[in-house]
Formats: sequence, C-alpha cells, structure tokens
Amino acid sequence: MTSHLLDKLKRPFSDLRISVTDRCNFRCQYCMPKDIFGSDYSFLPHDQLLTFEEITRFVNAIAPLGLRKVRITGGEPLVRKNVEDLVGMLRSAHPDLEIALTTNGSLLPQKAQKLKEKGVNRVTVSLDSLEDEVFMALNDAQFPVSKVLDGIRAAEENDLLPIKINMVVKRGVNEKSILPMAEYFRERGHILRFIEYMDVGSTNGWNMADVVPAREILKLIHAVYPLEPVEPDQPSDVAKRWKYQDGRGVIGMIASVTDPFCGDCTRLRLSAPGELFTCLFSNKGHDIKALLRGGAPDRELANFVASLWSGRSDNYSQTRSREDSQPGDKVEMSYIGG
Repeated sequence: MTSHLLDKLKRPFSDLRISVTDRCNFRCQYCMPKDIFGSDYSFLPHDQLLTFEEITRFVNAIAPLGLRKVRITGGEPLVRKNVEDLVGMLRSAHPDLEIALTTNGSLLPQKAQKLKEKGVNRVTVSLDSLEDEVFMALNDAQFPVSKVLDGIRAAEENDLLPIKINMVVKRGVNEKSILPMAEYFRERGHILRFIEYMDVGSTNGWNMADVVPAREILKLIHAVYPLEPVEPDQPSDVAKRWKYQDGRGVIGMIASVTDPFCGDCTRLRLSAPGELFTCLFSNKGHDIKALLRGGAPDRELANFVASLWSGRSDNYSQTRSREDSQPGDKVEMSYIGG
C-alpha cells in the first residue's frame, strides 16, 4: 500500500477530520441557525453514530495511506460523552499521530486536563467577538465571552499548545470586533485566525454580500499594527499567516471564498454516522459504517479509501462562481465539522 496517495489533482492524502457528533450546545447563525436546528430538530440517535472502536479501527486501516494528522470535530465534540477515551485509543495505536481538536470552548474547563492526559496535542477554539452582546447574538445560546476565555485559559494551563482562535467574520454582524480581537490576542501568544463567512451547507442563508474579504481585514489591522507575511509550515495549511512587525504575535487568514486553497487540500472528512466526504462543500458522502459493521477487513477499508482519493478532483472553492460548479444541497458543517 503506497504512502504517497495522490488524487487527480496530484494532492497527497495526509489529514482526516473526524466528526464525533452532530449535536452542539450553541446555535451559531453561520452553522446551526436556531430556526432550523430548534428544539424539535431530530439529531442522530446514539446507535447511528460510529463507536470509538469503529473510528479507531478505521484510522488504523487507513494510516498506511499516509495519514499524519486527525482533527476531532463536531458539532461540538466535547458534548460527546467521554470523547477523551477516543483520543486515548487513537494515541495508544498511533504514538506519533498529530491529534488536534476544534471546540467552542464551553466545556474546556472541565475537559482540558483529560484531553491532554489522553493525548491531544493542541486545540482550536471558536470565538467571534469579545463583546457579549455581539457574541451571544451569534451563538444564540446566551453563552458569554468570559466562559470561552475560561476555556482558553484551561487549555493553556494544560499545555494544549499552540492554541488557535477562529473568528468567523460576517458583514454587518461582527466586523467591528476585528481590531479588538487582534489587540487582545496579539499579546497572549495565541494565533488568531479570521475566517471568511462560507457557503457551507444549505441552511445558513449565505450571501456573498455578507463576506468580509481577507484583504479588507488585513488592511484594517495593518493600518494600526503593521504586518508582514510568514511562510507556511506546510503547503496544505489552510491559513495564510502574517506576523506583527513589532514581534507581538501572529494572525492567520482563511479565505476560502476570495482566495481559495483547494489546490493544496489534503483532507478527508468522516461524519459522525460514518460517511466519508472528500470536500467540505460535498453533497454526497461514502458509506464507511456499512463496511465497518459488515465485517470488511482492514485491507478492504484501505483499498476503498485509496480508490476514493485517487478519483478525487474536488475544487469547489475555486469554481464556486460558475453555475455548473454548484453541487446542490451541500452537507451541513455541523454534520462533518469545519
């Protein structure tokens, strides 16, 4: 089995994003708007989710294909009971695997120590404003900024480093929070990343007019705190980085809309119920759970993924403006993670 698996665009496979739940304790406008994901919404029953043993077996099977990093996502991954046990299983099987986790930070005060002990290397925390009024309107769960900052401190105290902070910017909603966020985090050693509001899924009411382009964000910050570009660690890094010229921190820009990075994408996404997606903007998954629960041997799992990756040509962000590129109803971000 080759460790240099390439797709049709010559992109190597190296990253797997694992969604462990479709549930979340927030109702962010750009991800799980409450008018869709309300109190009567039917989330997946537990028996439809992949078990930790099934996830671990899948990772074991595809590791020889070149897997270097897994990111645990959701929904909100920390609402999945004992998710740290999954981390421990993955770490025991793969001591050198990079294991990261993306979270809204709400449960980090209770979970950070366990996550570190079980083997998480680092975390990314979502925070879209430092103003309670703005942030609570966005998360639509009346969750205050202070408690997310508590979660970030818990991650820091437990050496889940480096911590990355993700801020989704939506015009007319939180663009006035850009500079305060930059000012706050540039002194604290964490990497603040600004994310253009993306057309993920079909329920968030996305419109190009709501996008604040990365170049506009850069110009705003650079006028106050001069910046200079930083070379990427890996060609597949989704964020382009800039450092403050005074040496007080680094920021990143994830510009999937105005500056797509499809050409360097190395990621597969595994949904909580066991479907494999080749792109964040997919409208079709590939059933892994049936193979796992049907007794397929590891080699069959690996061959299935190798064939899927070899036939992959996804580049939606680079072609989204073309009418013929539209994939129809796309899978929701809460279903496969960001």
